[in-house]
Amino acid sequence: MTAPTARRPAVRRPPRRRGLRSTASGALWFFGPLAALVAAWAVAVSASGAPMRVFPQVTDVLGALGELWTSGDLWRHLGASLRRTGIGMALALVTALPFGIALGASRVLSAFFLPLLRFSVALAGIAWIPIATLWFGYGDRAVIFIVWNAMFFALTYNAMLGVRQIPTELLRAARSLGTGRLRMFWEILLPGALPSIVTGLRVGLGYGWRGLVAAEIIASNAGLGYALFQAQKYFQTDVIIASMVIIGVLWLLMDRLLLAPLERRTVERWGMTGAQGT
Repeated sequence: MTAPTARRPAVRRPPRRRGLRSTASGALWFFGPLAALVAAWAVAVSASGAPMRVFPQVTDVLGALGELWTSGDLWRHLGASLRRTGIGMALALVTALPFGIALGASRVLSAFFLPLLRFSVALAGIAWIPIATLWFGYGDRAVIFIVWNAMFFALTYNAMLGVRQIPTELLRAARSLGTGRLRMFWEILLPGALPSIVTGLRVGLGYGWRGLVAAEIIASNAGLGYALFQAQKYFQTDVIIASMVIIGVLWLLMDRLLLAPLERRTVERWGMTGAQGT
């Protein structure tokens, strides 16, 4: 007589329908307001009979987008803007994170520099464009400086706050074990401050993006801001709106598809109670 074989426990599969519904609901909430705005725009222009020079119709803007695409101007301006943003962001991370972490770890340094930081926040970004053009001339260096300047203070301040949120018991334990400064930075301070740093990156990149567009209008011969300004000279309202749409949609995609998930996963990964709202 053979012994009865044990039954394997049934493996529960994740509810696929629920995941699809959640994805569809998220997409609806993401694209729904934009679709409503475009519909209201088309109705308002048709009802008012405004000429294209005053405000273009949706179809006119779509035509301008098509021309920018086929002529290659879109990729030239987009590439210039993204390159400058990337370089400015990298410089801001390299300079702001060590400085902000040092301020968070030292009460003496923070007491000395915090008033200067608060003073500089009001002047960060756009206010520096005249000085940037005097220092660096017109071109990439001036625009990159503005992006760096706009991001630096947000990253520094959030890095400082992140370090101050690290439990004091953890810092004391690390010091009592003889942890060196370099190891303390890489294994305690930087990971502990990372959720706040990523939040600062999200906020700072928004400031940097606005500074980029303003700097390109004044101090550049390529980029999305430059394309917008050139269209204004020739009364090409459809190209102006098309450039604004590209700037807004590109930032929206960067924020929702890259920065918001990065912020949420970082907060969850480093032991916080839950992800922050996006």
